[in-house]
Amino acid sequence: MPHRGSRRRALAALTALAALAATGPVALAGPAPAPAAAVPQLSHRGPFLTDPQGRVVIVHGVNAVFKRAPYVAPATAAGFTARDADFLAKRGINAVRLGVLFAGVMPKPGQIDQGYLRGIDRIVQLLADRKIWVLLDFHQDAFNERFAGEGFPDWATDDDGLPFVDFGNFFLNDQTPAVQRAYDHFWNDDNDLWRYYSQAWTAVAAKWADQPYLMGYDLFNEPNAGTQMLTCANPAGCPAFDATMQRMFDTARQAIRTVDHRNLVWYEPQFLFNAISKSNFTHVNDPAVALSWHDYACTPAFVEGGVFPDDMDCQVNEPRVMDNADAQMAAMGAGGAMTEFGAGDDLEDLARLTAYADQHLTGWMYWAYKHWDDPTGSDFEGLFRKDGDLSTVKEAKVHVLVHPYPQAIAGTPTTIAWDAATRTMTAAYTPKRSTGLTDIFVPAWTYPHGYGVTVTGGRVRGGADHSHLLVAAKPGADTVTVVLRPRQG
Repeated sequence: MPHRGSRRRALAALTALAALAATGPVALAGPAPAPAAAVPQLSHRGPFLTDPQGRVVIVHGVNAVFKRAPYVAPATAAGFTARDADFLAKRGINAVRLGVLFAGVMPKPGQIDQGYLRGIDRIVQLLADRKIWVLLDFHQDAFNERFAGEGFPDWATDDDGLPFVDFGNFFLNDQTPAVQRAYDHFWNDDNDLWRYYSQAWTAVAAKWADQPYLMGYDLFNEPNAGTQMLTCANPAGCPAFDATMQRMFDTARQAIRTVDHRNLVWYEPQFLFNAISKSNFTHVNDPAVALSWHDYACTPAFVEGGVFPDDMDCQVNEPRVMDNADAQMAAMGAGGAMTEFGAGDDLEDLARLTAYADQHLTGWMYWAYKHWDDPTGSDFEGLFRKDGDLSTVKEAKVHVLVHPYPQAIAGTPTTIAWDAATRTMTAAYTPKRSTGLTDIFVPAWTYPHGYGVTVTGGRVRGGADHSHLLVAAKPGADTVTVVLRPRQG
């Protein structure tokens, strides 16, 4: 039986040597209006996500997408229970991108499955009870099960009867004529698909519009341009297709706004943005939009351990994706975060990508929390060797992902850095005292013998618990800098 392997292995030859000059600095958009209620939900200020107090929120999260029918993780040890939510909260994982599949929401045209939404809500509440932000994600890969993927219901899948051959590889399957024809029908809005898709999103938004710890709605995972995909395979991307995709996103967003006026609506660039091309969305006339982007830009994303010495391809390609994301957020007037990366056990690549995210002052979500028999993924993408046994956690991977970081910054961040060799965390920001206290997560295992804190421009005000450090800015301070180091002696 062919192994599906890394989802993007066939993309390696296309991206390994690509290079593009870095973009200039991102211009900050004006602040989004504060939520109408005091419900803890995310907004944005320029590229930064913000909480109701106005603090900049940095997310260190995971993806949790159950791709097999019934498209929601069961309440079992191998699925998702309170023990899983506790596992995440204890490790400072403060966000989850939770898969909500169109096939589950609307199994028949125009009919919403409220039972499915209740199943998703069980997980939403487990996370929200632990103050973990939830991003609801209409996930799809290769469109539908008939193409060895998932996402769209059978009734919305039209391949014009073209034969499909399963290559045992997600990327190759995603480029077959039958799959591309299904995408074409969607982007052409054939059979009124945009209306149905928008109705499904409206039902989701109506259910969770007032949900505490909601970070919004991710409209479409890794959009494939169908037969236009080759026009996207270049550094400049594909402006014509991006314009079509933006019209669809605008349609879904406007439908969401009939029931939810304040939560973030997240747009995703076309699939090849993840490694090769820029995105060309234009300004979105909505104060609550965000960009959800992925970074799978070099061979460690396809082949464990990579191919090139010192991962030279990563050093060129991965920062370019980050730069393109900065430019796209500025053009849209959006906030955002890197909502997928990793999908493997390459610890050097994970450390490098999380460091790039720090340099760009943005958050991230690792793919994935558990493998859950992912039909388009690899066996080694999860945090556990066995989904049903949390004691099989891959400790080395978790220790790369879990380290001290500022979860909420009372001001505008200017530096976020983690030095694993010396176990030193540095965070600096321009304070805005009216927003409250800066909250820094400090996992106990990072400093088993304690740690020292150096604060300039501020003072320690205690902690919410033993794993959190709270810092207040001093009156008149232009900059607050916090440095954590292992306790000496």
